Amino acid sequence: MSTLSIFLVIGFIALTASYLDAKFQWRLNDWISGSCSNPFIASKATQQQQLIEKKDKQIAAFVERVETLEAIVTQPAYELNEKINALK
Repeated sequence: MSTLSIFLVIGFIALTASYLDAKFQWRLNDWISGSCSNPFIASKATQQQQLIEKKDKQIAAFVERVETLEAIVTQPAYELNEKINALK
């Protein structure tokens, strides 16, 4: 094998490992560089993803509540009732 072939194979392996590390959040690059002691502990990205999902659920619940309130307020009976109450 030529030197170029060896460099290409090593580069391909490094790129594949980096891609898999980013996709599955294995934290192997962090472990190799010494920025974490255990690559199998859940990363902050996983925790943040869980927070984002929780906030998305809360936002969906709030949107549903607002839609319900809009439906109540825009009903003709509600408007008529408000006009009657204003005349009293």
